[in-house]
Amino acid sequence: MSSDLQNMTHALLEAARAAGADAADALAVEDRSVAVDVRVGALEQAERSEATDIGLRVFVGQRSAVVSGSDTRQETLSAMAERAVAMAHEAPEDPYAGIAEPDQLASDTDAAALDLFDPSTAPDPATLQEAARQAEAAAAAVDGVSQVQSASASHGTRRFHLATSAGFSAGYSRSGSSLSVVAIAGSGAEMERDYDGDSRIFAADLRDAAEIGATAGMRAVARSDPQRPKTGAYPVIFDERVSGSLIGHLLAAINGAAVARGGSWLRDGLGEQVLPKGMSLIEDPLRTRVAGSRPFDGEGLPVARREIVADGILTGWTLDLQHARKLGMAPTGNASRGTGGGPSPSNWNIDLTQGVQSLSELMAEMGTGLLVTSMIGATINPNTGDYSRGAAGLWIEGGVPVYPVSGVTIAGNLRAMLGGMTASNDARSWLSRRIPSLRVEGLTLAGD
Repeated sequence: MSSDLQNMTHALLEAARAAGADAADALAVEDRSVAVDVRVGALEQAERSEATDIGLRVFVGQRSAVVSGSDTRQETLSAMAERAVAMAHEAPEDPYAGIAEPDQLASDTDAAALDLFDPSTAPDPATLQEAARQAEAAAAAVDGVSQVQSASASHGTRRFHLATSAGFSAGYSRSGSSLSVVAIAGSGAEMERDYDGDSRIFAADLRDAAEIGATAGMRAVARSDPQRPKTGAYPVIFDERVSGSLIGHLLAAINGAAVARGGSWLRDGLGEQVLPKGMSLIEDPLRTRVAGSRPFDGEGLPVARREIVADGILTGWTLDLQHARKLGMAPTGNASRGTGGGPSPSNWNIDLTQGVQSLSELMAEMGTGLLVTSMIGATINPNTGDYSRGAAGLWIEGGVPVYPVSGVTIAGNLRAMLGGMTASNDARSWLSRRIPSLRVEGLTLAGD
């Protein structure tokens, strides 16, 4: 099928040339997946999906347009190209638009060393059902769990190929397996829910189904009978399950699209201290057996390990070609693209420097405050970094959890929050974003 995808992209490029395009790039994607849901030990739902999608971006001078579809017949490819060129003629000019030059393109496009595809036989629906059943049973067996809302297992593969009129043509495959459980404790208005799950490239790497189910159940029970602490300023620890959201706000602020339009609270932060001294933020798209890895980006540019923040200092933006040109900088190999639109900047695997303390030691040092384990909603001012989010978790007194907390809001400013963080050492090694639990001092907590 990989050769079929390659043929599709090359046929689209030929059709674009014939229709009058000055330049073009084409993407073909094949997705195959199967997913099952189990409820009370029985199969509730099973879904299988198979699809092939194609996308074509054409340029007529500095004008561009994108078309996409799932019909791969030759006459359809020709019609798509003609429609795209006609649309491009009507589009406004963009002086920064265009595909990569030949000397910018990746030369090493072999993904084999990254180990992104599980070659073993894909699990059949019965195997997925049994894994979900085991996870559900383990959650239901936890004392205090009133019901299991869902237990799901899935497996999928994705193959894609990118080709450009500048001579780039390459593709690769990736696979993924997942298992998750949502458990409920209590009933009626007193219900509390929580979850656990795992997702890996190789099915054999998934955590044990019984462990996932039991963890979901224990987390739900731990949230029973929540209280609301008094309003005030307290230290807050963002548990490793949610700490990535803080770093996600930083990554959004250094995204080239936000910086180029002036809509970022870090638009003037290049070269400034944005994390505590000694803390760095590394992007590495070349980690093996990790979902965020890739041999090239969505425009065919090479990817590489880079230090986004070095010893607390912001070193650069996250850029695709268009926004790099607009900002007068070099692209960073961070273009992400689907078949239905053009490229946009996106981050790959992320590592934040871990601390030396465990989560328990971080709580003991904190004394009194909130350990956040889940969050809802968000009010983030992209221009100022003002931050407000609903939160739930555990109230800490004397360094140990004393009761669950729900229905509170935490607020602060991201620039100050990120600049004063303390990290623990509990990041999970296999995740694409390895972010440990993070303690932030003096946030405003709205409770009772």
